[in-house]
Amino acid sequence: MSDKDKDPKEEAGSRKDRKDSKDELKKAKAERDEYLDGWKRAKADLINYKRDELRRLEQVVQFANEDMISDIITVIDSFELAIASMEKDNPAVKGTEMIKSKLEDVLKKRGVSRIIINKGDKFDPNFHEAVTTVSGESEKGDKPDTIAEEFEAGYMLYGKVIKASKVKVFK
Repeated sequence: MSDKDKDPKEEAGSRKDRKDSKDELKKAKAERDEYLDGWKRAKADLINYKRDELRRLEQVVQFANEDMISDIITVIDSFELAIASMEKDNPAVKGTEMIKSKLEDVLKKRGVSRIIINKGDKFDPNFHEAVTTVSGESEKGDKPDTIAEEFEAGYMLYGKVIKASKVKVFK
């Protein structure tokens, strides 16, 4: 049988089969694209999750010893009070200063830094705790809301204030 002799019903059925096949192929491609997009999103979510967890874990490691570090800072404060109360020619001063210095070195290795304060620096409640205020003398250059004196040192752990500096502020 030649192409010309094909039954019109068979030809119509063949066209319908091709159309159905094309429709199924389109459906299959759409389904494939949907699954592929979902897989790509899930993969991106997993990558983001891993990155976020790694960052969170790094923070946990950095700040895990914060309580112990705060306790050591209290000991350093006690050493400073002891040194201030001793007479300068007392031989125990040098030994006490050495122990205090060793403790500060240990903390420095762990990411702790002292908040540096100078008289006249602007008072910042993020770093300083005002213990008292004092009237400033403008002829001496004392400006309001500036630091007059530091009573107790403040410290930061990886840039986060763990103990604010206790200061006297000009009003």
